Amino acid sequence: MVKEEDIMYRLKRVYAEIDLDAIRNNMENMKRNIAPQTKMIAVVKTDGYGHGAAPIARELEPLPFLYGFAVATAEEACLLKDAGIAKPILILGYTFPYSYEKLIQEEVRMAVFRSDTLKELSNAAARLEKKGIHKKAKVHIKVDTGMSRIGVRADEEGLSFVESAFETDRIEVEGIFTHFARADESDKSAAEGQIAEFERFLALIREKTGREIPLKHCSNSAGILELPRANMDLVRAGITLYGLLPSDQVRKDIVELAPALSLYSTIVYIKEIEAGTGVSYGSTFVAKEKMRIATIPIGYGDGYPRGLSGKGFVLVHGKRAPILGRVCMDQFMIDVTHIPEAAQGDVVTLIGCDGKEQVTMEELGSLSGRFNYEFACDIGKRVPRIYKKGGKILYIEEYCQDF
Repeated sequence: MVKEEDIMYRLKRVYAEIDLDAIRNNMENMKRNIAPQTKMIAVVKTDGYGHGAAPIARELEPLPFLYGFAVATAEEACLLKDAGIAKPILILGYTFPYSYEKLIQEEVRMAVFRSDTLKELSNAAARLEKKGIHKKAKVHIKVDTGMSRIGVRADEEGLSFVESAFETDRIEVEGIFTHFARADESDKSAAEGQIAEFERFLALIREKTGREIPLKHCSNSAGILELPRANMDLVRAGITLYGLLPSDQVRKDIVELAPALSLYSTIVYIKEIEAGTGVSYGSTFVAKEKMRIATIPIGYGDGYPRGLSGKGFVLVHGKRAPILGRVCMDQFMIDVTHIPEAAQGDVVTLIGCDGKEQVTMEELGSLSGRFNYEFACDIGKRVPRIYKKGGKILYIEEYCQDF
């Protein structure tokens, strides 16, 4: 059995720690804020916003109120299937035809909003029938109520598409959904308008076709927190699943959320520099006096933003240490002049808590000109993920393991 100290010795360059208890608690706390009959979708696209889609899906799948998962691409859906995920998976964006047969066979749900997609899905299901596989393509119709991205309009033309979907052979219309463009703003009037438009379209479908689409959903993370009217059959939990807020305009006191990801590295070198010494590329920082600086072996090649150059900070021995000069591809330097106890081999907290201090993705995102979604998604595959439950290591994902 591998000892935890041996694991940590090997991962000293950098590692992300994912708290699966936090993930589950965030989901359960959100459920308490929505209607009892409303089920939830866990959005795990972009590898679970950088946290790891498969480990998170495995953790959440047993929850009785979980309908299933949402991803962005066919490949993401297949990765979850390969990981043994049995609950429904919905692809939120456009799905390309090369994947239709496999997705139908795996019963992956697809968003539809183009007439040619309906025909190609039907044809793909027909080809499967010839192979002895009799399955319909399960689809969720995407409606554009204000995002202007993908989706049919909530009008007569959109109704015609819905009718066509009902009538196309080997197509099963399981759901219909829309997506908020401005639910994360303090003024909810735009989001309320989208809900009203979606509801009118649903009423039009019932009136003209006499049919009820089983699963209706429009609420995203911001909607789960602040728009109870959007609690339809399903809600889609995205950024809040990971303990992060959709924006700084969303109330923090409605649902208790805890960040699930922390990021750590190690001091590999400490040196003293004299006044007038430049630090890093371009010498954008020049010491005004004698200083003690430390080198951290992580950089933008790991997804740590170059935009934090001269702006960001890390924690060493519970104290803030500012970044000096430009963040390099694989390294950056910090000021530890005011932390005399800092030594080579010390743990450095890049995201998370150390003592009474904390570094949040929101703060670093703001400093680097990004936002928390982007920061989380961009943490690269060179960074191993350690998954913990009950304070103990459950397993480790190492994408670049060479030893």
